[in-house]
Amino acid sequence: MKVSPVEQLFTLFNETALLLQEELNCTYLEALAETGENLFQGSILQDEVSELTEKRLSKQYEQIHLKNFSNEEIRKAYQLVILKGMKESVQPNHQMTPDSVGMLVGYLVDRFMKQSAFRLLDPAVGTGNLLTTVVNHLPKKVSSIGVEIDDLLIKLAYVNANLQEHPIQLFNQDSLEPLFIDPVDAVIGDLPIGYYPNDVRAADYQVKADEGHTYSHHLFIEQSVKHTAPGGYLFFIIPNGLFESDQASKLSEFFKEHVIVQGLLQLPISMFNNKDTAKSIMILQKKGEGVQPPKQALLVDLPSLSNAVEMDKILSKMEKWFQENKG
Repeated sequence: MKVSPVEQLFTLFNETALLLQEELNCTYLEALAETGENLFQGSILQDEVSELTEKRLSKQYEQIHLKNFSNEEIRKAYQLVILKGMKESVQPNHQMTPDSVGMLVGYLVDRFMKQSAFRLLDPAVGTGNLLTTVVNHLPKKVSSIGVEIDDLLIKLAYVNANLQEHPIQLFNQDSLEPLFIDPVDAVIGDLPIGYYPNDVRAADYQVKADEGHTYSHHLFIEQSVKHTAPGGYLFFIIPNGLFESDQASKLSEFFKEHVIVQGLLQLPISMFNNKDTAKSIMILQKKGEGVQPPKQALLVDLPSLSNAVEMDKILSKMEKWFQENKG
């Protein structure tokens, strides 16, 4: 039975990570970042590995050349080994955007962004999976920026970008602290849901809660809009109950003042554990000179993303919307 390219890469990443995990006495995900860096640099960078382990690693690295694989094959294999590591470490904050959703975000970015070259920000970049999925599906020149507070996730994102040879600028910091970046043309983000613990920092935001902690996803939206050029687009994966919380009125006021809602695509409930955790893709446009709202917003209730017939019907309706509203 022929082994697929993704399976070949998964085996390489997994087996070499296990070797390094044992040798370096570290977590699987830390070892994965180390083996990814070895592959990118073309040498074994860890001085503390034994001669025997070094020989075993070298033998496995020599069997596969990354040049023979597409970026998507590399990304998918890397994603699978990260998912394996996340299951083992059981860290609730380490979650990954499903491939089907990432590709859908990529399609939307491609259809809304008319420029042949633009700047793209992911303020919650995590392991870089959503960002590299989108970039891999864009036939355009994209300068990408990712921000992530978690040290391990940003290292995995750095290796992810290197293995796919994407020149992504990565910043290891709290995204809700001041960002020293030039305005971008588009933002994507699978927004972290929950309360932001730094009330002093949150006080600088328009959407800040009157009492107690502010929702971090509300703050991420405001921060992203702030760093988007006028007329730029933002594509967020949001909880369906975004405007049903006790802090929703503040967010609504911010929207009226700063953005136009271009569309809302509700993801199929079957993708989630229950109705309460279901999400949608929201498309915003930052207000600016000459920016007009659509005749009507793009409102879509998506079927199962694996149902090709129903998805084709939806995509045809969406294409008709683009023709009528975006020319």
